[in-house]
Amino acid sequence: MIGLSDKNASEIKILKKTYEISGKNLTFESGKLALLINGSVMISDEENVLLTTAWIKEKWLNEKADFFPLVVDFQEKFYATWKIGGNRFMKREARPSEEATLISRLIDRPIRPMFPKWIINDTQIIATVLSSDWITDLGFWWVIWASMSLMAAWAPFEWPVSACKIVLDNEWKYIFNPTKIQEDEAKLVLLTAWTLDALTMVEAGWNEVSDEEMIDALEYSHKIIKEICEVQNDFIKNYEESFWIEKIIPVFNKPDESLYGLVKEFLTKEKMEVLYDKGKKEFQKELDNLDIEVRDFLDEKGCIEKPHPNPLLWEERGQEELCKITISSDDVWALVYKRVKEVMRENILEKEKRLDSRKLDEVRNVSSEVSLLPRTHGSALFGRWMTQSLSIVTLWWPEDEMLVNGMMEESTKRYIHHYNFPPYSVWEVRMLRWVWRREIGHGALAERALLPVLPNEEEFPYIVRVVSEITTCNGSSSMASVCGSTLALMNAWVPIKSPVWGVAMWMIYDENTGNYKILSDIQAQEDFLWDMDFKVARTKKGITAMQLDVKIKWLSMEVFKEAFAQSEKSVAYILEEMLKAQKEVAEKLSPYAPLILTMQVPVDKIATVIGKWGENVQRLEKDYNLKISIAEDWLTTITAKTQEFWDKAIFEIKEMLWVPKVGDKMNWKVVKIIDWTWAIVEFKGRNSGMIHISKLSPSRVEKVEDIVKTWEMVDFEIIQVDLAKWRIGLQRIPSEEEVKKFEEEKKKRDEEYAKRKAEREKK
Repeated sequence: MIGLSDKNASEIKILKKTYEISGKNLTFESGKLALLINGSVMISDEENVLLTTAWIKEKWLNEKADFFPLVVDFQEKFYATWKIGGNRFMKREARPSEEATLISRLIDRPIRPMFPKWIINDTQIIATVLSSDWITDLGFWWVIWASMSLMAAWAPFEWPVSACKIVLDNEWKYIFNPTKIQEDEAKLVLLTAWTLDALTMVEAGWNEVSDEEMIDALEYSHKIIKEICEVQNDFIKNYEESFWIEKIIPVFNKPDESLYGLVKEFLTKEKMEVLYDKGKKEFQKELDNLDIEVRDFLDEKGCIEKPHPNPLLWEERGQEELCKITISSDDVWALVYKRVKEVMRENILEKEKRLDSRKLDEVRNVSSEVSLLPRTHGSALFGRWMTQSLSIVTLWWPEDEMLVNGMMEESTKRYIHHYNFPPYSVWEVRMLRWVWRREIGHGALAERALLPVLPNEEEFPYIVRVVSEITTCNGSSSMASVCGSTLALMNAWVPIKSPVWGVAMWMIYDENTGNYKILSDIQAQEDFLWDMDFKVARTKKGITAMQLDVKIKWLSMEVFKEAFAQSEKSVAYILEEMLKAQKEVAEKLSPYAPLILTMQVPVDKIATVIGKWGENVQRLEKDYNLKISIAEDWLTTITAKTQEFWDKAIFEIKEMLWVPKVGDKMNWKVVKIIDWTWAIVEFKGRNSGMIHISKLSPSRVEKVEDIVKTWEMVDFEIIQVDLAKWRIGLQRIPSEEEVKKFEEEKKKRDEEYAKRKAEREKK
C-alpha cells in the first residue's frame, strides 16, 4: 500500500465482503493482515480462516534467468486445529508434510501458465491455515486465494483463476466443497481449475466411472467456477477503490529473435530430418550438432557479438557482406529451440509425423517381467521402449499401518505408494537429498489410481507399500509406474479387483487454423511440444484416476471425448501386453512375507487362548516371533514373519481351541506314569488325559512301562469325555503287530480251551 506508515497503519479501512457460493457463505477480507506485502487476502467462514499473500519483486532480479522464478508454499499450522503436534522433543512445525507439498504443487500448476512467457520477476505465494474445522479439505480453495492475492498485487498474469472440488456420491448427487468423510464415501472426487472460459487443471480419483460421467462432472464444476470467478472480480473491483497499489512492472528475459528469419532460412526442414527416428541420446547429440552449425553460420556472417571486433574480418570482406544485426551467443540456442519446435509441431499437425515415426494413437512396444527380486514380496518391471518402472511390493503387519499426523485429524493409511526418480534415469548428475515435489506428486497419482481396486481390510488385512523406481525414463514414467505396480501387486498375492493400466496423452493445437492433434504415449523428445498434458488410469470398467494440465485457453468437451476414446484404445493394447507376464493374482504368498490369519475365537475359549495373565499369548509371540491381537468382538489376528513360525503358531492355537469327542484319534505324549498302573497323556493345548494299564494293550500288561515310557509319543483314542469335569478317558491304539500277535495268542488259547473242553466231555 502506498503511503503506509506506522502512524496510519491502524487507521486503514478494512475491506470485508461476504459472498454465497453454491450454498457456502465465505467472507473475504483485506487490509487487516500482512500490510507490507503486494497483495494479501484473508478468507473465512464459520470456523475456517485462511491467509494468502503474494509478493512480486521488481528490483535485484536475475536478469539472465531462463525460467519463471515462482515459489509456492503451503503452511500447515498445528494451532489451526487446536493441536500442539510434533513429538516429545520437537513441538515446532518442521518440514512440510506430503499433504502440504501436494497442495503447494496444486496451487502452482494452474497459476504458473497464467503469467506471460519469459517473465523473470521473483514471485512468492504463501498460503497459511490460521483456523480449520478439521473436517474439510482446504486444498482447492488455495488456488482461488492465490489468484485473488495476485490480483490484489496487480500482478501481470491472466486472472481470475478459480478451483472447485466436487464429489459424486453413491446416490448420483454432486456435493460442492465436501467434507473428508464425504470424499471417502464418494464414487468420484473431482478437483478442477478454470478461468472464466478455459480449463487449466484437473486432479481426479474415481471408483471406476465412465467417460460420460467424468465429462458431466467437468461441466458441472465449470458452472461453479464461473460463479467463483465473478466473486473474485467483484471483490477486486472494491479493492481497487479502497486501496491504492501500484501495478507491478514485469521484467522479461526474452531471447533476441531478430535473426530468427535468417536461422529459419538456414535450418530447413530437410536439415532437421536427422532428429527423426533417433534414441534419446542420439537425438540430443544431433540437436547439439544443429546448434553448432547455426552458431558457425551466424559467426561466419558476423552476426554474433564479439567482445573485440576482428579487424582482419573487416579487411577481407566488405561491410555490406556482414550482418547488420548481431545477437549474443547465449541467444542462439533459443533460436534453434524455436525452429525445432516449430518444425516438429508442423509435421504433426500437417503430416501426422512424429519423431519416432509412430502413428498418433500408437503406443510404444510394451515389455513386462515379474519376480525379478527373489527376497521381496512382489516385484515387476514394466517398460515402454526405453522407459522403465521397477515396482516393488512389501506386505506388513496391520498394527504397523502408517500414521498420518499433520495439522488435520490424525488418520492412518493401509496403502502407501512411493515414486522415485533418480538422476541416472534421465542421464543427469545431481545431489541426492530429499524427494522432489514431482516425485511426491507422481506417487500420489499412482496411489490414487490403484486405491479403488485394492481389497478391503477384512479381505486382505496386510499393510501394503509399493515403491516405483524409475530406472530409465524417456517419457510417461508416471503411467509406467501404475502399470508396473499393478503387476507387482498381483505378483505379491494381493487380490486386486481388476488390473489398472495408464497412458499419457498430449494435444497440440494451432491457434491460427484451429487444427489440433491428440497424441498417445509421448516420449521425452516430444515433451516440450504439448498444449494439453493428460494422464489417465483405468480398468476395464472405467477410470480410476486422471491428471490434466493445459497451456491454452481453448479446450472443448469434444476434445475430451476424443482424448478419452483414443486413450481407451491405447490402454487396451497395454493391458494385453502387460498381462502376459502375470495373467492373474499369484497362487501363493512369498515365503519371505509375513503371514496373517484372522479367526473368530468362541467366547468360552478366549481364556484358554490368552492363558493365565496372558501367558499363552506372550509365549507364542516370543517363541514364534509373531503378533497376536484380539479385538473386542474376539476376532483374533495372528501375524508371523515366516511360514514356518506361522504354521507352528496356528497349530498350537487350533490345539487350544480343540473340543475332544469320543472316537478322536491322535498321536500324543506320555508325560507321567503313576503307581505303575496309570499313564498321564498331554494333548492339544497342553490338556491332559488318563489311561489305565488295562487300556494300553489288548494283551495282559504287567506294568505300564512295559508298553509306554515317559515323553514317548503314542497313538491314543478317546473313549470317554466329561467336559464338565474335563475328564477324558483314553485307550492306546495297538500296532498291527500287536493286534496280530494278540489274535494269534487268542487263537492258540481258544484252541487249547476247546481241546481241554473236548477231553473233559469225553471223560
